[in-house]
Amino acid sequence: MPILWLVVILGIVEGLTEYLPVSSTGHLILATELMGFDADRWALFNIAIQPGAILAIVVLYWRTFWTVARGLLGWEKGAVIFTRNLLVAFTPAVVVGLALDDVIESLLGNAAVVAWALIIGGIGILLVERFARTEPTGGISGVSLKQSIAVGLVQCLAMVPGVSRSGATILGAMSFGVDRRTAAEFSFFLAVPTLTGATVLQLAKHHDQLGTGMVQWIALGALVSFVVAVVVVKAFIAIVTRYGFAPFAWYRIVAGAGALAWLAVR
Repeated sequence: MPILWLVVILGIVEGLTEYLPVSSTGHLILATELMGFDADRWALFNIAIQPGAILAIVVLYWRTFWTVARGLLGWEKGAVIFTRNLLVAFTPAVVVGLALDDVIESLLGNAAVVAWALIIGGIGILLVERFARTEPTGGISGVSLKQSIAVGLVQCLAMVPGVSRSGATILGAMSFGVDRRTAAEFSFFLAVPTLTGATVLQLAKHHDQLGTGMVQWIALGALVSFVVAVVVVKAFIAIVTRYGFAPFAWYRIVAGAGALAWLAVR
């Protein structure tokens, strides 16, 4: 397969899965392997195209970012709490990510880990959907400090490929009483500092791999992921509001089982 098609396909996969509770990293690893490429060699690319998905959130929610920025200048309560919640939820990922960076990186090419994480995560989603008791919180500014800390701690589980950052944060929030819509939006906004930090860390660590050709491929992959993510995020809110997260749980279980079967016979 020509590299161009691989780059476009991986960009589509990133945009499709970054904000769904199905694990974008896991799908990128499996997609790379399915197309006959070494996932380890493409691990940096898969992380480096994340800015495209980040930009999608900035564009879709620019009014919220603008309102919060203006509110911070006036030290408005809602804006301050919104920012506090994101910073508190982001901090555990920074600490754990820096401490276990080498361990996490060693898992980025392991398709078997991804398959099992997809299945276990799918079961976890079904359990949370069945037993979680949530109530309207009035948006991210209505999320408590305790709930924000819990979301941040749960997000660390997503450093294992296949767990899903969005899935962990959304289901973590719901487990502590946050309603579906707010949990999903919390996950979207938390993605901006989290994915930015992960991308900067990996690019700084592996800058020697960034030749002119690689930068061009990364730019194309990021552009594709941006376009796809814009469409997906809008649809995702509508789906979870009406149907919940169970459809994604069953998809994870089927995809994980399929991946294990493929790994066993390849």
